[in-house]
Amino acid sequence: MNSLLLALCCFVFYLVAYHTYGRYLAARIFRLDDRRVTPAHRLRDDVDFVPTAKDVLFGHHFTSIAGTGPIVGPAIGVIWGWLPALIWVLLGPVLIGAVHDLGALVLSIRNDGRSIAEVIGKTVSARVRRLFFVIIFFELWIVIAIFALIIALLFNIYPNSVLAVWIEVPIALWLGYRVRVKGGNLLALSVVGVVLMYGAVYAGGYLPFRMPPLFGLSPVLVWMLALFGYAAVASVLPVDRLLQPRDYLNSHQLLIAMGLLAAGVAVARPVIVAPAYVAHPAGAPDLLPFLFVIIACGAVSGFHAMVSSGTSSKQLSRESDALFVGYGSMLFEGGLAVLVLIACTAGIGMGIEGRDGAVLTGSSAFLDHYGSWSAANGLGAKLAAFVEGAANMIASVGLDRALAVTVMGVFVVSFAATTLDTATRIQRYVVAELAEGAGLPGLAGRWPATLIAVGTAMALAFYSGDGKGAMALWPIFGAVNQLLAGLALLAVISYLIRQGRPVWFAVPPMLFMVVITTWALVASGRQLWTEGNILLAVLNGLILLLQGWMLLESGLLMARRPAPSAEGPAELVVGPEEGF
Repeated sequence: MNSLLLALCCFVFYLVAYHTYGRYLAARIFRLDDRRVTPAHRLRDDVDFVPTAKDVLFGHHFTSIAGTGPIVGPAIGVIWGWLPALIWVLLGPVLIGAVHDLGALVLSIRNDGRSIAEVIGKTVSARVRRLFFVIIFFELWIVIAIFALIIALLFNIYPNSVLAVWIEVPIALWLGYRVRVKGGNLLALSVVGVVLMYGAVYAGGYLPFRMPPLFGLSPVLVWMLALFGYAAVASVLPVDRLLQPRDYLNSHQLLIAMGLLAAGVAVARPVIVAPAYVAHPAGAPDLLPFLFVIIACGAVSGFHAMVSSGTSSKQLSRESDALFVGYGSMLFEGGLAVLVLIACTAGIGMGIEGRDGAVLTGSSAFLDHYGSWSAANGLGAKLAAFVEGAANMIASVGLDRALAVTVMGVFVVSFAATTLDTATRIQRYVVAELAEGAGLPGLAGRWPATLIAVGTAMALAFYSGDGKGAMALWPIFGAVNQLLAGLALLAVISYLIRQGRPVWFAVPPMLFMVVITTWALVASGRQLWTEGNILLAVLNGLILLLQGWMLLESGLLMARRPAPSAEGPAELVVGPEEGF
């Protein structure tokens, strides 16, 4: 299979879907109207509610939803062959993922920027809302833990990436200050910021940093301590101080990395060396249902609903921007997943160093990372397959391969960091909500809620410990993540029923996601219990219980089919768009 032709067909498919199905949903179903005042203007506080230019918000939203999800998922999912993974990352975003993201964003902006859980409370019931908040807590608990672990693993594998990743923090703070306070030109300052960051990428090749063991902890665990400290601070800062400018810088980094990958595919035209389909990889769970939960963010992800309703809805300046930010970002993420698939199934075949030091090419290189579920070194090896394969393709355009490895290592880690700090911020909101509902307002403050969010995730991350532990955690994350996507679609359906709008496009995806995640959770729980992993098995069972309870309540309430209610009148949007 020619990888260049494959990539071109996929990108054309996404483009056509955006301008047909996406525009249909925006105009005919959700009826986006710029005359309505968005929460960013009406509730503006310059901390969370900040009207933001469409292109800036796209960068913040995309980097927040993407993280390393569309990298890790496909990098694991190709173990069943490239064809099933490709079909899912093509059809999933268009028919389910982008519909889910756009719907969650619209629901939130029509409800004062409230989170998807709060909207469910309004459209379904208060008890369902509380159940949904608990499920979100578990989702974010796993997200924060596993992405901190991913970053720590990558720092350990690619010490050349450390300098550039950490220096991005002061660069982002400087960029935010210059734009917000000094009124500097956003584009010009962004160019300077990107140049400084890539200067650090180049310097990192000469200044690698390997974390030593400290206090009896392995380097991976020491890195996790540092990362949780960063996430705690980043989550309490105003959103336009660090998160927005960092994500905006990362959006440029993404465009550069995707441009390099696309150029590498065009020049190298690597042949896909992975098999099209592998029925039973050694030690791997069954393709059905696990392909659909392993590959989450590249196709559909419940975490996106939390970003859409947790941060992006508070920054959307005009309703019409929701199509570009919500639907467009998901398709763009699908495009990234396609490039990851090509890197892992074709780029890797151009040559890698095997575990015995010999240079492997073709199918031998693929099998070195994908011969079994835990081949090489678990999750770290699967991520390395992408980094090494991508570096091979990029080197074909003339970039030094060692530098290309550093560029891709920084790229992966930077996006994992955006997910880490965004998830921690959203978890702070969730903890605060749960604390207030439990009559514990003292735990709802910014710092107490943040410490709970970080502390619980740290305990889970330390429990998982290493790359092979993360391979056990990722399927659970995927299942809970996809469960949230199904429940968010349920909220969209409930909203549309109340508005007297069609729901034919959302019901099949919702049912599919609920069924597939229930199947995966049952299978995972049985396997974990058999292996003696009691903590994760109990977590699995608890999530299943909460899911069943919530679906039962929601079904009974929706069966009553309340009379349609009209939305509030449209009003003219006032106030300027801003950058940071």
